[in-house]
Amino acid sequence: MTAHFFDTLWISLPVPCLVIDGQSNIAEINPAGEIFMNASAKSLRGAPVWDKLHVNAPLDEAVTRVRRDNSALFVNTVDVGSGEKPPVQCNVQLTTMVDRPDYIMILMEPREIAQKMGRDLKSKSAARSAIGMAEMLAHEIKNPLAGITGAAQLLSMSLSGDDIELTDLIVEESRRVVKLLEQVEQFGNLRPPMRKPVNLHDVLDRAQKSAAVGFAAHMKIKENYDPSLPSTFADSDQLLQVFQNLLKNAAEASDKTGGTIEIRTFYEMSLRVERPDGTRAAVPLQVEIIDDGPGLPDNLAGQVFEPFVSGRDNGTGLGLALVSKIVSEHDGWISVSSAPGRTVFRISLPVAPKDHIT
Repeated sequence: MTAHFFDTLWISLPVPCLVIDGQSNIAEINPAGEIFMNASAKSLRGAPVWDKLHVNAPLDEAVTRVRRDNSALFVNTVDVGSGEKPPVQCNVQLTTMVDRPDYIMILMEPREIAQKMGRDLKSKSAARSAIGMAEMLAHEIKNPLAGITGAAQLLSMSLSGDDIELTDLIVEESRRVVKLLEQVEQFGNLRPPMRKPVNLHDVLDRAQKSAAVGFAAHMKIKENYDPSLPSTFADSDQLLQVFQNLLKNAAEASDKTGGTIEIRTFYEMSLRVERPDGTRAAVPLQVEIIDDGPGLPDNLAGQVFEPFVSGRDNGTGLGLALVSKIVSEHDGWISVSSAPGRTVFRISLPVAPKDHIT
């Protein structure tokens, strides 16, 4: 293909896209990016990217990871703006350039569905009403499903052969739907976190012990902890749910013969997330759940935190969405990087305020 073809392709990209050089200065930006940034390519070239691009997630650190690992990284549901226009909620993908690995391409996909929901749900009360409606429907659907399951079990007592297989299928599928509905209810019922100083390693140990005798019994679990890590400010029960979900996800990603899960903690002082008021807050406490499974499917890698997106048969797609919700409500950040043989879910959390430490 000719250079002209690739120039045309770059110009035709419908989503904002820019390329930064090894010093994180803007090297190139496509027309959709110029519109998004409300600035010309000429005025942007050579400028430090984080002076022009405002993101409520530590993408500067993500760029460092992409360069170091020479792999793609996806960050979902972040606010991206330029200071010239109101921020837009986007899914962001970062990847190295094949011929220039020190150059990084940043693609920003505006979440138009989320924006539409934001316009439709014009107040928090409207959002609460929608969640309440989902809870009510889930509750009402569970009642007749319980009756269907019970009737199928009664029928199976007087049947045999292929007929029993059919009633077993009814029971199995009914229970699967009930499980999905319970997770929908959980989304609406998740109370605000009751935050206090929490030792991350204590919570991780609880999650690991539970996993080792249950869903991850076939896995080898390794610890790589930073013993000097200070306390975070969190709801320990909700954090436990986050870590259990991630460990379960890692265990299910491997085959039944087993694999290895590494739990790593460390301190990264430079990480900041942008708050809704525009200020930046430190999230230096890092927890990584690393598995050696096959990696995320390419078509799902950028959507794993979206509700009802799952790469597994019979998966509900709500586990990682709930994890993302809890981390966000703890003023933290979650990201994922994945390649065959290594998938890393990383959670970044704040340190507990000094006035809450006794």
